[in-house]
Amino acid sequence: MQLNNTLSIGAVELDGRAFLAPMSGVTDHVMRRIARRFGASLVVSEMVASDDFVQGSEESRLRAEGGGLDQHVVQIAGCEPHWMGEAARLAEASGAAIVDINMGCPAKRVTGGYAGSALMRDLDQAARLIEATVSAVSIPVTLKMRLGWDDKSLNAPELALRAQALGVKLVTIHGRTRCQFYKGQADWAAIKRVKEAVSIPVIANGDCHGLEDAQAMLLASGADGVMIGRSALGKPWLIGQIARGLETGSAVSAPTGTERLEAAVEHYEGLLEAMGIETGIRHARKHLAAYAEDALSLNAEGDEAWRAEIVTSTTPSTVIRLLKQLYSSNRVRMIS
Repeated sequence: MQLNNTLSIGAVELDGRAFLAPMSGVTDHVMRRIARRFGASLVVSEMVASDDFVQGSEESRLRAEGGGLDQHVVQIAGCEPHWMGEAARLAEASGAAIVDINMGCPAKRVTGGYAGSALMRDLDQAARLIEATVSAVSIPVTLKMRLGWDDKSLNAPELALRAQALGVKLVTIHGRTRCQFYKGQADWAAIKRVKEAVSIPVIANGDCHGLEDAQAMLLASGADGVMIGRSALGKPWLIGQIARGLETGSAVSAPTGTERLEAAVEHYEGLLEAMGIETGIRHARKHLAAYAEDALSLNAEGDEAWRAEIVTSTTPSTVIRLLKQLYSSNRVRMIS
């Protein structure tokens, strides 16, 4: 399968068809900046609570940060039209090129507040939130959702059609219901019903781990592009590899060990700078564990004890030294 790169979200032209998914606590602005540099077609911020964002929450501001990004997307969530509209305005004023609405998050703390995927149980309220968001800004608005709340309510095609009528320019569908959370396999074929219902671009999401998965997703769903989430943790270059692979129709070489090391160190140091040492160290642990796992997969002499020390160390110089040891160019296996 080979695709041309022509894909637009309203007036925003993209250079590929593979997106980095928004993941709370994961897709910080440093990771997004690195992923974009490696060729990700679009990167989306962590989910931002609309009311907290407007009221000046520092955590929300960091989640919505777009420094160093040429095409900045802020994802907002909420259950009140007023706050959704105001958050969209703030995102646009802060430099966002696109606002994305979250109607797919399955977390109980989100659905318990009648936001995220809970809105798939009340399409009238979902429509009110979409209308408030679209009418508040001049930039494109997109929507991320699931197949439905559960297997008895697979209403993603209806919500997508209503969203399109209200001015949404693209929809992303995670191929699971809310009640599945992240269990089982994503149903890529079920996304096809959404694609058949609307004329705007549709992006398929769920269980994409590489180029072969992306090609299979597009074939099964008929979607216009793919969104990659958990597989990109510790591998922010993966989205760009997939984007180039979809363009050329063949696998693209992975970054060298040196390039991976530079990305890992940049990510770590960027988090410490943005969040401060104490908070940055805590936030970085999940990323460090994933980078270490990636490095150990390449390192013929890697030591699992290094991975544990990298994750638990509170000394930045120690972390960087161990990353360099793990990614050392004279130790790594050949990368195909």
